[in-house]
Amino acid sequence: MLQQVHSRHFQPLLGQASSLTLPDGSQLPVRFENLEETPRAKMPNAERMPFSVELNSLGSTAFVDGLCGLEVPGLGRLEGVFVSRIPPMGRDPTLGYFYIAFN
Repeated sequence: MLQQVHSRHFQPLLGQASSLTLPDGSQLPVRFENLEETPRAKMPNAERMPFSVELNSLGSTAFVDGLCGLEVPGLGRLEGVFVSRIPPMGRDPTLGYFYIAFN
């Protein structure tokens, strides 16, 4: 299923609140903040343009990284999406900032 995911599926989520299902089954409210295609990372015979999605939690969280689930328009529920935490870098340190890479 993850091979069918394209950046266009995340376009409608930008600026929207949603939730991640964390590895322990709990829900983490998040907002999708940024979407970036990375054409220089594309392999010669690959169908999909690599891209990344940045999101932040809507409250404090201890979650660092792991395989999560999330709802994506046009695809439904995705399972096994690896979500990584990134440093706040001058942003509100009480929130969690996350990154998903689709290569």
